[in-house]
Amino acid sequence: MSRYVFTSESVTEGHPDKICDQVSDAVLDALLAQDPASRVACETVVNTGLCLITGEVTTTARVDFNTLVRGVIEEIGYSGARAGGFDARSCAVLIALDQQSPDIAQGVDEADDHDGDPLDKIGAGDQGIMFGFACNETPELMPLPISLAHRLARRLAQVRHDGSLPYLLPDGKTQVSVVYENDLPVAIDTILISTQHTAEIDGISDEKGLRERIAADLWSHVVEPSTADLNLQPDRETTRFLVNPTGKFVVGGPQGDAGLTGRKIIVDTYGGYARHGGGAFSGKDPTKVDRSAAYAARYVAKALVAAGLARKVEVQLSYAIGVAKPTSILVESFGTGSIDNADLTALVQEHFDLRPGAIIESFGLRELPQQRGGRFYQDVAAYGHFGRRDLDLPWENVAAIAATLQQATAGRVATGAGA
Repeated sequence: MSRYVFTSESVTEGHPDKICDQVSDAVLDALLAQDPASRVACETVVNTGLCLITGEVTTTARVDFNTLVRGVIEEIGYSGARAGGFDARSCAVLIALDQQSPDIAQGVDEADDHDGDPLDKIGAGDQGIMFGFACNETPELMPLPISLAHRLARRLAQVRHDGSLPYLLPDGKTQVSVVYENDLPVAIDTILISTQHTAEIDGISDEKGLRERIAADLWSHVVEPSTADLNLQPDRETTRFLVNPTGKFVVGGPQGDAGLTGRKIIVDTYGGYARHGGGAFSGKDPTKVDRSAAYAARYVAKALVAAGLARKVEVQLSYAIGVAKPTSILVESFGTGSIDNADLTALVQEHFDLRPGAIIESFGLRELPQQRGGRFYQDVAAYGHFGRRDLDLPWENVAAIAATLQQATAGRVATGAGA
């Protein structure tokens, strides 16, 4: 019997890096809502009293970036007396956006392998490798550690926003360690929550008293509600529960640490449980395959697991800048497939169109901000881009393609992999 502990982390929307991801994606939403053909590569930096947006943008849209940025920061919770050195109303907002390089634009506008098919016309916006993953550990077909970490982080923000725990401030991180036996989760070993808070809570100001009060509140208001529907739940007696291990967490957000777009790529994906190609998502329009092909790879992996063809699947895609068709496709089922990896890969090549133009069209990636009231990408910029049961994401809707895959493989026998 193999036994090990695997850990994943998440962060709240008020974490400095996540502020940046949300600002970058709010810029993307605003531009695509007016001009779906916008080319966007927007990076954000935050520090005490400062928010800078920079990068490359080609668009016909007209956006008041200053008002947009301040609105995102205020919505997260950085405003007023408790803003802590980073106030939406008074921070400096600097805009330094250039136009996309024509050398990149020509390869995206007219793919090198374009043969007349309109979907062949769009070339990949850059070279790179992307991974998608799915497993049957949770209803959303995500690894349990990252799923639990996101649940806790979302709930931590919720009880702050609704006033259940009014002393909480925006910055926070969660971490969950899960015990596995024979690659199956069997227990929750450790839960860690670090959350920013006011210097005093109902007259309590000493570190020991603050930690005890916060720990008790977080267990009842965050941990229990976040895990109540799970078969595998934490146990107050046996699950180690760590809260603000340094003693207190009063100075946080951009006052405590600078933030950058794209610095939480493992939080955005699978919590380290699967490989990552290295490309960030936020602030990038759909022609950037770092984003769109990663969504497609998740769609493929989830469809294969949902179809019952494997319990665990990792899909790798690779692209060349200015070329439409992927340079490679690889499926790995880790010995859990009902057919072998070569047959799974062939199945993907037959049933999925993984050219950037086809991905953009099938998921509606350019039109989604406009269709959803000017806001789509900002909502996935915090708490993960995959397995989101709280959002209607096209790359998570695999019922139809899973049924097609089941029909295509009916009666086939595995040639090498173990079911």
